[in-house]
Amino acid sequence: MLIERENNKIVITLSSTTDSFGLQRLIDYVKYLEATSKSKAKQQDADKLADEVNAGWWAKNRKRFIK
Repeated sequence: MLIERENNKIVITLSSTTDSFGLQRLIDYVKYLEATSKSKAKQQDADKLADEVNAGWWAKNRKRFIK
């Protein structure tokens, strides 16, 4: 593995034998960190929003699962 700074970026070079599934999970997590780095939202706010979304989804799809 090689990690370099180029201009305003960090470049990571990995062997092609690196597990692509695990690597994708790591990339997704880094994208999440980057996207939320300036957020002022609290975990409590995110939890509330998730609960509202899940409740709405369940209300619309309940009939598909309970017969």
